[in-house]
Amino acid sequence: MARPGAACPPPARRVMVAARALLFWALVYSYCAACACLAALRLLWSFGRRPGSTFRWAVRENPPACLHDPSLGTHCYVRIKDSGLRFHYVAAGERGKPLMLLLHGFPEFWYSWRHQLREFKSEYRVVALDLRGYGETDAPSHKENYKLDCLITDIKDILESLGYNKCVLIGHDWGGMIAWLVAICYPEMVTKLIVVNFPHPSVFTEYILRHPSQLIKSGYYFFFQMPWFPEFMFTVNDFKVLKNLFTSQATGIGRKGCRLTAEDIEAYLYIFSQPGALTGPINHYRNIFSCLPLQHHEVIMPTLLLWGERDAFMEVEMAEITRIYVKNHFRLTILSEASHWLQQDQPDIVNKLIWTFLKEETTRKRE
Repeated sequence: MARPGAACPPPARRVMVAARALLFWALVYSYCAACACLAALRLLWSFGRRPGSTFRWAVRENPPACLHDPSLGTHCYVRIKDSGLRFHYVAAGERGKPLMLLLHGFPEFWYSWRHQLREFKSEYRVVALDLRGYGETDAPSHKENYKLDCLITDIKDILESLGYNKCVLIGHDWGGMIAWLVAICYPEMVTKLIVVNFPHPSVFTEYILRHPSQLIKSGYYFFFQMPWFPEFMFTVNDFKVLKNLFTSQATGIGRKGCRLTAEDIEAYLYIFSQPGALTGPINHYRNIFSCLPLQHHEVIMPTLLLWGERDAFMEVEMAEITRIYVKNHFRLTILSEASHWLQQDQPDIVNKLIWTFLKEETTRKRE
């Protein structure tokens, strides 16, 4: 008989790993089914209340003027040699200045960084990217093309295609997840890391399994594992879900925040109402459970984590736990009145905090 605390023999260990994997996937698919049932009930409720409008939605034919505001920068494209994909981005600031690369979240696109494009172009070449599958960037049809490895490699390839070998990397939400992973896998390419409302990926995967409240808030991760139905639910009542994410009391920008204008909302509707425009973004999530947890965890560059405490999707406790994975200067700032959409909600405060962090690190190096 094995002594208490002794290591399990290899066969027993394999059984334990297999059992743990089985329980994990049982949880994933069970919760996926539960989320689908809840979505179906909401659909039936909507149809019962407004049968004439539930299944009506319109493709926005013309982009609103704000998407071509010259003060935001220039629309550009770059084709990656290895993947063959063409990426769209908006760039502000002179070529040759240090690169600041901005990665948006879901359901967003380059425009979510409009306040930062204007702010940082004085000292940086600021590039706000449309991630793979979003907006005017190419969208591969198979979900396997959206694995985390592909998304991480995209950022490396884009950096090199732009003529840079390093950057200040900033990511929000899902873009924050990608930013963490780029910093872990290609630390030599990231001089400073700034993440908005997304914890270190290892914190997220460990926390969600131990805290049912976060599991519920992350229900959309599970719901998105289904084919076509999530995309359909976004179109119901002319993209009501999309509008509510940014404007509702539960998930949107609060009264004290910088609320989206009607034109801003139209910009989002223009992008995501195009045929097939939601499949690429949702495909990002359809590979998540096969890619985590991580084998490598440590972040070795100076890191700033900004967090809106009123985030309806991420519990603030994860922000503080993130500290243990950063083996360099780490600064955490939590804004009590801010929502999940932090860089749009409180742009002036966010920009000031970023400037302080960037200049502080420059001062430290000189010392």
